Amino acid sequence: MKKLTIGTRGSQLALWQANYIKDTIESEHAGVTVALKVIKTTGDKILDVPLAKVGGKGLFVKEIEEALLKREADLAVHSMKDVPTELPDSLFLSAVTEREDPRDAFISVKYNSFANLPDGAVIGTSSLRRQCQLFSLRPYIKIAQLRGNLGTRLRKLKEGQYDAIILAAAGLKRLGQEDEITELLSVDISIPAIGQGALGIESRIGDDEVNNLIAFLNHKVTDYAVTAERAFLMKLEGGCQVPIAAYGKVDGETLHVKGLVGSETGDIILKDDITGHVDDAEKIGIELAQRLLDRGADKILAEVYSKNNL
Repeated sequence: MKKLTIGTRGSQLALWQANYIKDTIESEHAGVTVALKVIKTTGDKILDVPLAKVGGKGLFVKEIEEALLKREADLAVHSMKDVPTELPDSLFLSAVTEREDPRDAFISVKYNSFANLPDGAVIGTSSLRRQCQLFSLRPYIKIAQLRGNLGTRLRKLKEGQYDAIILAAAGLKRLGQEDEITELLSVDISIPAIGQGALGIESRIGDDEVNNLIAFLNHKVTDYAVTAERAFLMKLEGGCQVPIAAYGKVDGETLHVKGLVGSETGDIILKDDITGHVDDAEKIGIELAQRLLDRGADKILAEVYSKNNL
């Protein structure tokens, strides 16, 4: 009998994700039992400040990584979009799971689509990535900060604090709340966050027994796409709280990646896309980032960091 411990955040969605991995491991390996260790992260503790103002990377993973390093947990289950591109020396991403719907979801009780929002409408989001893309399309809307777990965000919308909110479709679908979605925004309107919709499994390098048990969780197609997206982010030296977006899609052995860097106000948007072989996923992401850097992406990001004291 082998017992594994998963480190996880305590939100409803994080627990769903951790339990999903627990059940999948136990189904795959007879005689293996999995327990959850709930850990409160910095991002969970700071709810009254926009994430872009908090600064630092790994707001939702650092304390969980510390539990891995102390051997209080054997593996961690993260939303891939929360995972920094640089991990502690003795930890690595041992698996990236098959991606759920990567798109952003528009939710409103007043309006049936993003296009039908009137000027001056208030949209709730804590994401500079979403903010810059929405502003670029509709400069006369208003953006208001939206923090808290999924239930809190939906309640605030229904109380009338916002005309609409934007959430990741993946979380809503995983929690069986797909009916709340008014419209799924195409990746042409809102390019997703790096890794959005995928789960990242983090574990210790050299812990062969654990790593062999969980290797089956890796979904190669998703891994190719997310590898390119994360290489794009790393080349830009960006975190998950800045206006950077990338989305990779695999077709056979071909990988197509869209990338974006934008100003907070949406008045400057740099976009490009690139196609190559899946085996070159990392190189593809780096090349796409370099194209945007050559067009001034570094200056845009420097201004964002300066404004938010990051």
